[in-house]
Amino acid sequence: MNLSGIIGYPVTPFSQDNKQVELNKLGDVIDVLLEAKVDAIAALGSAGEAAYLSEAEWKQVAEYTVRHVAGKVPVVIGIAELTTEQAVRKAQHVYQIGADAIMLSPFSYYKLSEAEIFQHYETVASASPLPIMIYNNPATCGVDMSPEFMLEMVERIPNASMIKESTGDIQRMHKIYTLSDGKVPFFNGCNHMALEALNAGATGWCTAAPCLIGDKPKQLYDAVKQGENEKAKELFYRQYAFLEFIVSSGLAAAVKSGLALQGNDVGNPRKPLLPLNERAQQRLQGMLEGLA
Repeated sequence: MNLSGIIGYPVTPFSQDNKQVELNKLGDVIDVLLEAKVDAIAALGSAGEAAYLSEAEWKQVAEYTVRHVAGKVPVVIGIAELTTEQAVRKAQHVYQIGADAIMLSPFSYYKLSEAEIFQHYETVASASPLPIMIYNNPATCGVDMSPEFMLEMVERIPNASMIKESTGDIQRMHKIYTLSDGKVPFFNGCNHMALEALNAGATGWCTAAPCLIGDKPKQLYDAVKQGENEKAKELFYRQYAFLEFIVSSGLAAAVKSGLALQGNDVGNPRKPLLPLNERAQQRLQGMLEGLA
């Protein structure tokens, strides 16, 4: 499977009492992403509040996403578990329900050694034939993997075939590109670095932004790939304040507030996360109006 382009991340809608996942509303969010011309859907990442779901809810969301997308674009499912056994169980489930790829993060309470991380990926990869995206996001997972180590895993673990880099350090993307001679696909997971990352050779951009601003991320991606540098720069700087805002405000809270402002109420993020306060909502509304 050749994954590239804009990988759209849906939020997970909850009921008003915050106790149940609202699957019909999840379908609405997925439809918004498909209308925004995303090239794949990645459910159950940090924007999808995967860490705040029970295992039953996690399975509900994964299954519904695959069913609702119905092969229109590839479906990637995020897995981030403290234990390898839990990650294996979910990887097997993701394969059984017909997803196309796994985005695997090493989640840590104890500081993990490279040997432990390697074992984790190798064990999960052997449990499912699906391609694995190695996801480096130390801000949420507590594990920071070097470009050299991630490329070693790509080389030595058969199913590990691509990398998502979310530290916000553009030098790491340059290293992934140069050390692999541009042969290992890597994805930008840091919204406000999209232009730099795509110019550094990123295969795609993983983002929840299309939930709120339609195909503008896709337009930026296309402009870069077509060598339209001035157009790409203009598109990026139009989006920049918004991209920075949704990250600094918390992706789930910001995207859910934005959807509500656009008449698509998907509930609040799950506690302890808080929705945006009134001032932040007003700022977001102003940015969305400016991007309309």
